[in-house]
Amino acid sequence: MVKVKHSAATRKRKKRVLKKAKGYWGDRSKQFQQARRALMHALVYAYRDRRVKKREFRRLWITRINAACRAEGITYSAFIKGLKKSKVALDRKILAGLAVKDSQVFKKLVEIAKGS
Repeated sequence: MVKVKHSAATRKRKKRVLKKAKGYWGDRSKQFQQARRALMHALVYAYRDRRVKKREFRRLWITRINAACRAEGITYSAFIKGLKKSKVALDRKILAGLAVKDSQVFKKLVEIAKGS
């Protein structure tokens, strides 16, 4: 009988975890158990925050549109309602970009929203 050793598989698993934990603070990047716990935590945050990022960007776009609208003398909700009535199909990402980068076009959109 030959005794089977698992050192190759164990070493491979540990190296994979430690490689992913590279750059973590202190023992979290050096000790396998610490690195494994930190990595699991990090992966949970990464999964959650891929979804949270979408919400945060939408909030940012709405804030930018609202600020630009108020500078033109209209509220955000009235602006969006006016655009929907006028059948202007621009999403909030595009509207926020126009509000920041191209104020002339945004002013025209405000006029369209007010006109409906």
